[in-house]
Amino acid sequence: MPRITVPEFLEGPAEAPILDVRAPVEYAQGHIPGAVSFPLFTDEERARIGTTYKQMSQEKAVLLGLDFFGPRMSQMVKSAQKLAPHKQVRLHCWRGGMRSGAVLWLLELAGFQVHLLNKGYKDYRHWALTEFGKPRSLLVLGGLTGSGKTDVLQALAATQQPVLDLEGLASHKGSAFGSIGLPPQPTQEQFENDLAAVLATLPAQTPTWVEDESRTIGSVHVPPPLFAQIHSSPLLVLEIPRDVRVRKLAEEYGRHDPAALAASILKIRKRLGGLATKEALAAIGEEDMEKMVSLVLDYYDRTYSHGLEGRRVVRVNSETADPLVNTELVQQAAQRAGLLSPTPSEQVNPGA
Repeated sequence: MPRITVPEFLEGPAEAPILDVRAPVEYAQGHIPGAVSFPLFTDEERARIGTTYKQMSQEKAVLLGLDFFGPRMSQMVKSAQKLAPHKQVRLHCWRGGMRSGAVLWLLELAGFQVHLLNKGYKDYRHWALTEFGKPRSLLVLGGLTGSGKTDVLQALAATQQPVLDLEGLASHKGSAFGSIGLPPQPTQEQFENDLAAVLATLPAQTPTWVEDESRTIGSVHVPPPLFAQIHSSPLLVLEIPRDVRVRKLAEEYGRHDPAALAASILKIRKRLGGLATKEALAAIGEEDMEKMVSLVLDYYDRTYSHGLEGRRVVRVNSETADPLVNTELVQQAAQRAGLLSPTPSEQVNPGA
């Protein structure tokens, strides 16, 4: 079977699952989105083979690997048959070496058509990192905390506008409260893999909407080349009255565990100050979410305003946090600023 490039591998047959034959610990650190862990060796076995290679010889390491591989060959074929009933798979290891070669041999012997990734996962990582530096047309949506930026992005996506949801990929909303109610964050490597996969699907000509983010989103960071593009792209800032933002956030946070809210307050206690921290914690205990939110917004509003300096800003005023209303307003503002072309229906009926 000839080895194929990363684009060919990713665009391979939908009925051919991606089998990652690296050890479980390698898969957990980062893998191709959608790939299935199909390890040739356990973590312990991989470590023992590596030690044998370093301390003894390649020949003895290969023989040890065969000792581990032999007894599980039958089970691996049976597992592959369940995962790929059409008997087609896409296969890779770390760099297209002996591990993928061994599984390729086994599965082809069992009648599978195997599409092997040339140079393995290492080459995929090179492809992923290259995606972040490609020039893109971006429209950045900003606004103070509680402006409903994520809701607007979701509404834009519902109208088939290209959207890059960094917070969704990071499983974090960006603030000290950002992890509440969300699954654990991915590793940095997995975040980059997932991000590159989305970037590769975005249209080259149509502007893509993305939320204005800091360099870090929880425990992960936006790759520097992409962050630089976001920071230099046109920024449309939603300006929502403070009382509207307070009510929106109070309603959202009121649904969550008070202990999780208190822990989030303590994360930023040095920046809030002792008195504000004490009052915010007391407000949580009294179930006064609006007071708690108001105290925290004092800090976040100051922080965000500093980040606007020196950027091209289009301000979008609204009296509501309704995402449908604000989606229309930001699109109209982008069109007036020459950043977005009108939709075909708007061109036909501009007075609508």
